[in-house]
Amino acid sequence: MNQQIQRAEGHLVVSGNMTLETASSLLADGVAAITEAGSGAESVFDLAAVADVDSSGLAVLFGWQRAASAQGKALRVSSPPVSLVSLAEVYGTTELLPLS
Repeated sequence: MNQQIQRAEGHLVVSGNMTLETASSLLADGVAAITEAGSGAESVFDLAAVADVDSSGLAVLFGWQRAASAQGKALRVSSPPVSLVSLAEVYGTTELLPLS
């Protein structure tokens, strides 16, 4: 399954996998989307359509969070897959992620 990020109704819909194979391109595409957002805008990444997640998916989220912070923008992740939340719990990073 191919991963992609598309704009839809004020948020960014992520689909496909968030795994080692897709992490690099997802990171770059997400950072580009954050950069394109207006000054001070919140970037909301909707992960409801994500099929598979491994620990690389967490790295992508932290990369997006760093990029948003460096640009003075807010980031929020909506509808995270259960597998992503479970990984964050295992690694003790749940409270560090802007999950909603």
